[in-house]
Amino acid sequence: MTQGTVRRAGRRLSRSRELRNNGVVKNVGAARETPTGTPQEELATGERSTRNRVARSILDHGQSTVAELAGRLGLTQAAVRRHLDALVADGVVEARERRVYGARTRGRPAKVFTLTDCGRDAFDQSYDTLAMDALRWIAEREGGDEAVAAFARARIAAQSAAYRKAVEQAAPEQRTEALAKALSADGYAATARSAPTGEQLCQHHCPVAHVAEQFPQLCEAETEFFAELLGTHVQRLATIAHGDGVCTTFIPKTSTTKAPAATAPGTPKISDTTHNASASTAGRNPA
Repeated sequence: MTQGTVRRAGRRLSRSRELRNNGVVKNVGAARETPTGTPQEELATGERSTRNRVARSILDHGQSTVAELAGRLGLTQAAVRRHLDALVADGVVEARERRVYGARTRGRPAKVFTLTDCGRDAFDQSYDTLAMDALRWIAEREGGDEAVAAFARARIAAQSAAYRKAVEQAAPEQRTEALAKALSADGYAATARSAPTGEQLCQHHCPVAHVAEQFPQLCEAETEFFAELLGTHVQRLATIAHGDGVCTTFIPKTSTTKAPAATAPGTPKISDTTHNASASTAGRNPA
């Protein structure tokens, strides 16, 4: 889905998996033995498990000093510092000086460590539930499915300026590739590839897939926007929300493909013709 606020999605996903799953091993391959006979992969897994405990302790107890973390986790301060250094390097934790209230004592204030916004996002959040609750409220109070569809189109319109600019500046035969690059810059890992009678736009990541499972209007609005932007009918062949591995949109080669209509930045108008041509398969796998 097109969403300008997800530039760090790939980075957060990686940290999310690491923090939530203590058994993750990034380097998959033949286990290498340490001099003591312990597989290196087991040591790496243990390191990540302890690092996760350090981050979780900060989440549960708030900003913490090295001494406080060592006491809570039963680790040496040297071990805690080593894990904190790694978490800081990953952007999960940041160091601050502890605010002193009242008279300042001699010596430097103790350094405390706190989670960054990115680090906090690595733990379980309820954004999907919140979004679905909001869309249900819109459907119940503001006009049913059509109200949700109107919201989805308005959302796309508000986020479309960068995509429109990228496509308008590209040659006609390079517009799909230009759109894929713009989507990738927003964290959607999009690619464009040739097909026998056209091209396929593939999005390998969807940050709102769980919400789109319940509200396919999000996929439909995106498909409508792609059709308008590329100046031709497009067909959604598969979606992550439907259970497919990738969102795939087919763009046919036609001699009547037109350049996208000039529109004020940030306020594109999705035409009724585009809506009728594309919505029949948007958000669903026709197979």
